[in-house]
Amino acid sequence: MKLPVYGPRLRRVARQQFGWPSLRPGQFKPMRAVLRRRDALVVLPTGAGKSAIYQIPAVLLPGPTVVISPLLALQQDQIAALNERNDPKIRAVRVSSAETPNQQREAIEEIRSGKAEFLFITPEQLSDPERLAEIKALKPGLVAIDEAHCISAWGHDFRPDFLALGEMIKGMGRPPVLALTATASPPVREDIIERLQLKDPEIHVSGLDRSNLFLEVAYCPDEDYRWRRLTALLDQGRMPGIIYVATRRASEELTERLVGAGYNAAFYHGGMAGGAREQRHEDFSDDKIDIMVATSAFGMGIDKPNIRWVAHVALPDSPDSYFQEIGRAGRDGAPANALLLWRAEDEGIQRFFNGGAPDPDELRELAAALRTGPQTKKALAERTGLGPRKLGTHLGLLEQVGAARPGRGNKMTVPLFAPLPAAAADLAVREHERQQTVTRSRTDMMRGFAETRSCRSQILLSYFGEQRKNPCGHCDNDVNGVAAEVQTSGQPFAVHSKVRHGEWGLGTVMGYEGDRVTVLFDEVGYKTLSVPVVIGNDLLTEG
Repeated sequence: MKLPVYGPRLRRVARQQFGWPSLRPGQFKPMRAVLRRRDALVVLPTGAGKSAIYQIPAVLLPGPTVVISPLLALQQDQIAALNERNDPKIRAVRVSSAETPNQQREAIEEIRSGKAEFLFITPEQLSDPERLAEIKALKPGLVAIDEAHCISAWGHDFRPDFLALGEMIKGMGRPPVLALTATASPPVREDIIERLQLKDPEIHVSGLDRSNLFLEVAYCPDEDYRWRRLTALLDQGRMPGIIYVATRRASEELTERLVGAGYNAAFYHGGMAGGAREQRHEDFSDDKIDIMVATSAFGMGIDKPNIRWVAHVALPDSPDSYFQEIGRAGRDGAPANALLLWRAEDEGIQRFFNGGAPDPDELRELAAALRTGPQTKKALAERTGLGPRKLGTHLGLLEQVGAARPGRGNKMTVPLFAPLPAAAADLAVREHERQQTVTRSRTDMMRGFAETRSCRSQILLSYFGEQRKNPCGHCDNDVNGVAAEVQTSGQPFAVHSKVRHGEWGLGTVMGYEGDRVTVLFDEVGYKTLSVPVVIGNDLLTEG
């Protein structure tokens, strides 16, 4: 039997339906996986064309494509881009809280009658059993999940509403699943695969090294020095840009200081009213605001190619957050800057945010409530008095220790042989402690990135499990000649191989930079070790 030739067909659709003369690096292999009806997880940086990976194959697949995305603004941008070509083969419709019931019915009918190909939808809509059955009847050929890291407890934008997506997809008839994200370290990838119940997925990670993005870090002994370094960047006149801060209060105070100094700046954080946030987002997209001072709440869904720089005036909580946020600069391929201005005090703020153990009594009561029969999250919230976010976090912990699982009709239930409520609460607290240990290790890795004297791109890629043999040439250490001083001491273990430490247990070698090796341990998270010390003292053995 002759194997199908995918390349010419994909390029033809790209050219005829979308007007794209060629495919970008990193797109073809995951597109091929989609056409082969394989589940796939794709990690590509912001601006690398992730949406095309489901859009182009969708034209060739039978059945409509369901696109699940966490943000209505992001959905609207993608829908507008698809519909501007007036081609029914790539027409998109949406079912969400933004549409009236009549508009929702019309959208479903367009898909059913073949007048539209893409159905954009939110997890909240899929939680309705009737809606889920309606979509199953459409016989979708593909489910694409954008911003897939949101489903992960390790992802910095964890969304409790995403927890049941694996079961929801089964409720659609279990079509092939394509998960897309711009940043996913190995534990996040594993979590995405587990929570979405992906079947032997192809994993494609590429293009993480952004050669047009200059990485620069400066330690700031005091706030006055940090202000001077920040304004030196602003005075270069390359706009627009984003300044990330650690707290809502910091975003407002820094904006006030910038405006007072004559800069066109505005703030954005999660505590603002929805309408005000949307207006700020729109104003920044329309170049009415030069400088957006924001918490991590700002950024996902920004489709703005001309951002010239991203500055952090606080140490991010992890390389995951940092990489996601700097990825918003230079999407047009032109030179852009990523400037990190940090102080030792910044780490204390992140420790504070990551603190707070779950209440064992709340976990026990929730585990007991689950044993009375399948219940929706709304019913569980009413019964336990837990708020939506805390309920989602507690359910996530109970699910991870085998005391809860999503069931039919978006109802949570209890698996067979689940631990009893008291034992479940104890296991959940211990699992939270383990996660906190890993979270702290990610903050340690972020500080290591800030303090390193070697190539910064090598450090980042090592964290994400990728290797770069030579210095990148687009970070401050390389340009200043500092990175060349670091000598390599050999690589005693292959990248991605399993190793064991006498105290920390089993781990995975993530990568090398200079004479140091980064290992991700299952129980204690990321550790960076001296290769000569590892070799000289037999600290690691093959796992």
